[in-house]
Amino acid sequence: MILAKFEIYQDENYWCARGIGEDIFTQGKTLDELVKNLKEACELHFEEEIEKGEEVRVLSISELEVTAGAKTAGC
Repeated sequence: MILAKFEIYQDENYWCARGIGEDIFTQGKTLDELVKNLKEACELHFEEEIEKGEEVRVLSISELEVTAGAKTAGC
């Protein structure tokens, strides 16, 4: 099994996915579009491995903005 790791973040106009340890980068205008593009990018990048029956999984690390107005349960 191949575990492809990605940093997911939003720049001014796009959601972006940058490979960690893999030379893969893609983006989308929405998060749904990014996920679709990320799957396609992985299929192309790992094409030979997939054809040999290798399983590819994606682990994403996402950046979230925390604001001063955010409250947690029990606080």
